[in-house]
Amino acid sequence: MHIGRNLRPAFIWQKYGWRPLLMFAVYDALIGFMYGPLNIHWLDIPWQPVATLGTAVAFYIGFKSNASYSRYWEARQLWGAVVNSSRTWTGRVLDFVRTPDDNYGYDSAETTAHRRLVYRHLAWVNALRLHLRRQTAELWQTEVVPFLLDPADHALGQTNNPPAQLVVRQGHDLRQLSFDGMLTEFREVSMAETLRDLNNHQGACERIKNTPFPRQYAFFSYVFVMIFALLLPLGLVEEFDHRVALGPYHVWLMVPFATLVSWVFHTIEKVGHNSENPFENQENDVSMTAICRSIEIDLRQMLGETKLPKPVPPVADVLY
Repeated sequence: MHIGRNLRPAFIWQKYGWRPLLMFAVYDALIGFMYGPLNIHWLDIPWQPVATLGTAVAFYIGFKSNASYSRYWEARQLWGAVVNSSRTWTGRVLDFVRTPDDNYGYDSAETTAHRRLVYRHLAWVNALRLHLRRQTAELWQTEVVPFLLDPADHALGQTNNPPAQLVVRQGHDLRQLSFDGMLTEFREVSMAETLRDLNNHQGACERIKNTPFPRQYAFFSYVFVMIFALLLPLGLVEEFDHRVALGPYHVWLMVPFATLVSWVFHTIEKVGHNSENPFENQENDVSMTAICRSIEIDLRQMLGETKLPKPVPPVADVLY
């Protein structure tokens, strides 16, 4: 996720600039050369149908960009809900999990239970991030296992859905705490509702991840932009040829104008394309790594810890 006020020129040039600009400039210059020096005038077509096509393409890629942004924004809202549910879970752990002879202080059994439940939740948050980015196999040992205080949980990284298994383990722990008298039935139900919310957040994220943007929209959006870019210089070349007041080289002015318009349409289409899948760990995606670290800092502070990690810093104005 970009956090700078403006995009860096180097980023624009690398991601959106030089390739399409070079492609469009070479093609438009070729049309200008064939129309001008080679005098092949049958290339020109009326401007009106090109303009009509451009209007239709603008509406189409505008729809795609809006739909793509909606996917990104829903993903960001879901991770905002994960943040809120994480704080709710930790608050309930600290308030509800008590020994029967509770005297409003924390004994060793309570502290151990609190830390195990909260740290397993931190493991769930990071496991969900890896699961959505398809990185579980590579980073499970370094990103998740340090938060799993129960060695029996370490093998969950080999399951098909590790975060879902961690939520199940939390539910088993609640049942055991209730059996041990550290959790009343009402409080167990209340904490189970928070686990249900976490499951709902995960399921909604998986829905976005596993349901790609409809390919008919994504594919034809690119095709229509390229068709428009191919026809644009053919419609503009005669328009500039009729501008006698511009001088003997007026035909060549078609090249920069056609290149610029084609690049604008191509960039709008690509911006929408880059927002289709917000969980790919790209520059424009949801900054799940930074959100996970923020949750870790908050929850560990709620546990009373003082040795905390630092927030994830941005890299070239991008927060991952």
